[in-house]
Amino acid sequence: MKITELFRSGLCPVSFEIFPPKGELKPDEVRSVLSGLKALDPAYISVTCSAGGSGVSNEKTAELSGIVQHEFGVTAAAHITGINSKKAAVDSAISSLKARGIENILALRGDRVDGCEPGDFKYGSELISYLRSSGIGKDLCIGAGCYPEGHVDCESLERDLDHLKEKTDAGADFLISQLFFENESFYRFIDKARARGVYLPVDAGIMPIMGKSQITRMVFLCGASLPAPVVRILAKYENDPASLRSSCLDYAARQIISLTESGAANGIHIYSMNKPDVAEYLINEVRNARL
Repeated sequence: MKITELFRSGLCPVSFEIFPPKGELKPDEVRSVLSGLKALDPAYISVTCSAGGSGVSNEKTAELSGIVQHEFGVTAAAHITGINSKKAAVDSAISSLKARGIENILALRGDRVDGCEPGDFKYGSELISYLRSSGIGKDLCIGAGCYPEGHVDCESLERDLDHLKEKTDAGADFLISQLFFENESFYRFIDKARARGVYLPVDAGIMPIMGKSQITRMVFLCGASLPAPVVRILAKYENDPASLRSSCLDYAARQIISLTESGAANGIHIYSMNKPDVAEYLINEVRNARL
């Protein structure tokens, strides 16, 4: 199923992101995670590029995407990144995915990998344009990233919105947002994007905070701001990891509930960090709130 079909019902589908385990792809580890997520009836599962490669979606990503879709019966969306990738590598990755019946991808600029020579794509829009114009991706459902507070490498949100419009014009079908911790920043972003003529469905990306070191790293890498309620939680439970985790999960659940009630998000994409118990807690809290 193409992901765009999920948005046509008018409901707010929930999906998860997983990543290939480091080192060897351990079947038991992979299947345990997927079994837990499958039980939550996700609309789809996206699979990130595994670390340490050239940056382009590689065989681990393709293999895991195939397991998601064929063994567990859940629609898979494989990440493809372009900044360190040559066209031939992209062609090979797409061919590998198509051989497994994967028809949904998330085309991203990606992070620079030290020691890798520059690829053929400076921006995500260039990768999307290539996929559409070359023919290899003309029949794919292509998602793109969007950044409610602007990309960390972009000088301003306004300039980042220009890039978003370029992705739309290049042929993107839907958007998944970077993580954010303040819903108002997402609502403002949606208003600005619609005003720019970007009318694609948008999945709001939510990452629950599991610890202070994790959030420090993510804020540094992504540039997401920390609102006062989150700062207070971090300060209050700095020396109490269990309470910190519980309070942050509650905060993420409230974020999701507010987003679904607002109608601003077309879907919710949970960065589940390969932790089915985290995803289960959030889903149960959201379902209970709807009763």
